[in-house]
Amino acid sequence: MSTTQPRHRYGTGYGAAKADGTDAYLWRPVLGQLAPLPGGGRVLDAGCGNGFFAKQLRERGFDVVGMDLEESGVEHARKLCPDVHFEVASVYDDIAARFGQFDAVVSLEVIEHLYDPRAFVRRVRECLRPAGLFILSTPYHGYLKNLLIALGGKFDAHVSPLWDGGHIKFWSRRTLTRLLEEEGFRVDAFIGAGRLPGLWKSMILVGSRL
Repeated sequence: MSTTQPRHRYGTGYGAAKADGTDAYLWRPVLGQLAPLPGGGRVLDAGCGNGFFAKQLRERGFDVVGMDLEESGVEHARKLCPDVHFEVASVYDDIAARFGQFDAVVSLEVIEHLYDPRAFVRRVRECLRPAGLFILSTPYHGYLKNLLIALGGKFDAHVSPLWDGGHIKFWSRRTLTRLLEEEGFRVDAFIGAGRLPGLWKSMILVGSRL
């Protein structure tokens, strides 16, 4: 476990009670982006929560490693999918040294929880093979959605600092694209997921390691 970064809760799971389908609206578009990978391709689920999405990956024939800082989530994931390698680990750790190289890294609804997202993206790049895929999602923020939140009097609730373990970074397509490009990725695709166009619940960016 890294000692230079704060132990901050991240990932899609908050204990074993989390429902199976909570983030299922993300699964189909993400799996579609992974479909061209060869059978048996190696995929890291960074911030795997309780292992529900890692199970989807394994069922499609990928060689999967799941990592999360939350011990209760990892414990549940090991029971849910015993043929996947799950470990308690921080996204700030040296992923390549610990787990080796991957064809793709998937990180769903994690980066908005991180104090140092640049460090995470660098760790991802280090563990990806040349031209490897980085697929990440985060809550979508755009002009129209932000305006409607403000007009509806929901701004305080939306960015509430009182949410323990909540979101500390609020990304737009532009800022997330810039982060990936500055850290050595080419952004190949943007996908809006959930709700109506322009009011998406989340956005998915697909980057290739340069």
